[in-house]
Amino acid sequence: MSMHNPPHPGLLLEDYLGDTSLAEAARRLGVTRSTLSRIRNGHASVTADMAVRLGILLGTSAELWLGMQTAYDLWAERKKPHPNVLPIAI
Repeated sequence: MSMHNPPHPGLLLEDYLGDTSLAEAARRLGVTRSTLSRIRNGHASVTADMAVRLGILLGTSAELWLGMQTAYDLWAERKKPHPNVLPIAI
């Protein structure tokens, strides 16, 4: 099954933040600007904890953020070879 390249959730963060700066969002989330910047730039994953925080901050569901992260992670993993995994013949 081929799946298109889903965006990392951090790339959509600015759309949700609107005019709110990354520094202000980080302050409201209770994390460092560096932590939020790493997510924004796709260098860190949205964890369950961060998904809940983002949901509260932005009025979205935590599932939205985790769903985007999972879709991105699965896409990335499916691109990698897995030569040592052999299917069970049924």
